[in-house]
Parts: sequence; structure tokens; C-alpha cells
Amino acid sequence: MINSNLYSRAKKVMPGGVNSPVRSYKAVGGEPVFIQSAKGSRIYDVEGKEYIDYIGSWGPMILGHNHPKIAASVKKAVDNGLSFGAPTENEVVMAELVTSMVPGLEMIRMVNSGTEAVMSALRLARAYTKRCKIIKFDGCYHGHCDSMLVKAGSGALTLSHPDSLGVTDELARNTLIADYNDSLSVQKLFAENKGEIAAVILEPVAANMGVVSPAEGFLADLRRICDQHGALLIFDEVITGFRLCTGGAQQYFGVRADLVTFGKIIGGGMPVGAYGGRKEIMELVSPLGGVYQAGTLSGNPIAMAAGITQLTELRGSKEIYPRIDGLAKLLAEGFCDIAEKLELPLSVNRVASLVCVFFTKEAVTDFKSAKSSDTALYAKYFKKMLDRGVHLAPAQFEALFISTAHSQDDIRKTLQIAENVLKEMKIGGDFE
Repeated sequence: MINSNLYSRAKKVMPGGVNSPVRSYKAVGGEPVFIQSAKGSRIYDVEGKEYIDYIGSWGPMILGHNHPKIAASVKKAVDNGLSFGAPTENEVVMAELVTSMVPGLEMIRMVNSGTEAVMSALRLARAYTKRCKIIKFDGCYHGHCDSMLVKAGSGALTLSHPDSLGVTDELARNTLIADYNDSLSVQKLFAENKGEIAAVILEPVAANMGVVSPAEGFLADLRRICDQHGALLIFDEVITGFRLCTGGAQQYFGVRADLVTFGKIIGGGMPVGAYGGRKEIMELVSPLGGVYQAGTLSGNPIAMAAGITQLTELRGSKEIYPRIDGLAKLLAEGFCDIAEKLELPLSVNRVASLVCVFFTKEAVTDFKSAKSSDTALYAKYFKKMLDRGVHLAPAQFEALFISTAHSQDDIRKTLQIAENVLKEMKIGGDFE
């Protein structure tokens, strides 16, 4: 099968030829690669080309693609049926597993995506506090629910406006924008909106502006500010959940959230999400309370089977997190060495097994500094790496994800290819 022919067919029947915008390669140019299969650290396109993959379906493939135990559990579950629209034992097992692993998580509700989890958590926070406004951070992505598709104007404290057509100004006005890693911007918003703010939501590691670590004390400051003003703190752990460690960002950074949202990693890559938190908050969810949220496919038996297997593997091994963190460190340090050797304006960030190479000489600590990156340079780099068999995110502001299936040889090969590519770009005058 020829990739370009498939893309031509796709564009006739799907907007942009894709079912999610980042897949379109709009940020880097060219045609998206259509994938046929994956195994371990490798993916294979429809033309049979092999790539070392650092996307991992945007994070959930922490054990590598098509892990044999997960695949076996899915095949076994399929024999019993695909969907029932009724409770199953696996839903209970999954809920028990997640609440036993994540600090402060007393009750949980399964949904079908990270977006749905965030949307539901925000509704719950508004109901619990009886307030309407939400604080989010510039550059943090929380799915495509309407109230989260807003951005700051000329500065972090200006009036918000919709970041997507179809989002009403009224919804945007109830979403306030602060600067990531700037607790003073949060304090100012609380001062200007006394008694109106229901919750602060953030990615505890900002992984949709590349990879940006929370500054020392930042998360603790948010916890203190929320407590002071009677607001809830929501961690969006669609990316960090079960990736930083078994207890996610709360355990990793030692800061408790009131509500937490999860995504596909708890389903081993299957379509799934969840939100949970303290019992007194979660008991407001229907059928116990008045916060309505439902889903025919929530707790889908196939997704639960995959997720139970993945989380059990993560919980049962003391070697997984040191291994993937060590490989990520090797990769990040390798990029730093290349940048120094070739005298290139690159900035490299790493948190646990998440890595990002920014095409900027600035240290990246927030969305403003992340946006100093040269996205045109990244696009050239991406294409050259792809041509040489390394599958990176088709956008500068995304993470590289390391899995247990990656090897030191994978990392060394990737770094050698990267050095050759960057040297070629420098000789060609791209960095001038």
C-alpha cells in the first residue's frame, strides 16, 4: 500500500484526512505516516518501513507496543463479549487497583477519554464549591471540552477568549488564565475574583508545552492557595498518571490534589479515562448525588482487562521506573552533549521518563519561554529524523515517551542519528 494514496483517500472522507489534528503533520508539513502495526519499541508504516517510536500512542504504551500480557488479556476478554452496558467484576477490580495505588484517591468513576474525565471533574468541582470560575494555566492542555479551550490574550491576566470556533464567550469568561510556575499570578486571580473560583486545574508536569517541570514549591503553593480560598486543586494526570511512578504526580512531588483525572494509560492504550478524589466530593456524582455524568461504554470490559494487566505489571515491578527513567536520562544527556559539541541553541528538559528537546537557547520554564522555540527548525529536524527511522512527535511542544521496550541500543542509535541530522542542518545553514 502506498502512503500518499491512503492519505488522498482519507482527505475525501475525514477533515484533514485524520481523526485528531496533531496527526495531520500541519505543524511540521508533509503527509502523515499511516501506521500498520507496532511491537515493542518499533512501529511499522503501511509501506513496511520501521521506526524507533517515541510517541507510544502519546504515552500509554509504557510497557511497549503490543505487550504480550496485555494482548493476551484483551483476547481473553473479547471471548466474553465486547460491551454489556452493565456492571462487570473488572470495573470493581480496576477501581480497587487505582485507588490502592494513588494517594488520596478514595473513589473513582470510569469514563472513555481524558477529555471526558476533565469535563466531568470540572462539573463536579463547580457543584461541590457552588462556584463557577476555573483557573487554568497558559500552555496546559486539558482536552477539548469547551471551557478549557481558552487562552490568555496579551498577558496571563488579561480577559480570556475562546481558542476554538464554537466556544462561547460566556464559557470563556469563567475560565481564568494564569502563568505556569507563577503562583503570584494565581493569587492575583483569586484576589480579583473573591468567592467565585471553584478550582485550579493544571498538568503537574506541563507536558503539552513540551516538558516543563513545576518549579520548586509551585505545586505546594497552589495547594496552600486553594485551601486558603476554599477552592479545589485538580491534577490532570492524563500524561503523568502512572508514568512518573505508581502513585503519579501526587506521590512524585508529595502534594495532594482534591481531584485527579486520568487517560489512556489506565487502559493500556485502549480508549478509557477516569476521574476520582476524596469520597465526600465523589459522592456528589450521580446516582448518589446531583452531578449527572453517564456513559454507555464507561468501564468497557475490554479496556478494563487491558488496564488491569498494565497497572498490575507496573505495581508489581521495582525495576520498571528506574529503567525507563535511566533510559530517558541517557537520551536527554545525549542531546545536551550533541548541542554542546555542535554549539547549537537547544534546550533539553526531562522529568522522569518524559523528554523534550526545544529548539531555543533559553531555559524553558513556562509557556512564554517554550514559545521562543524555532518551530520551523524543529519541523526540518522532525522530517530528517523520520526519514532515518526515528518516529518523534510531529510538533515541537510535545514530549518524547520512553517505554520498557526501549533499549540502550535504541537510545544510542537515536542519538547518533540525531547528531548526524543536526550536523547536516548546521552545515546547511539552518541554524544561522
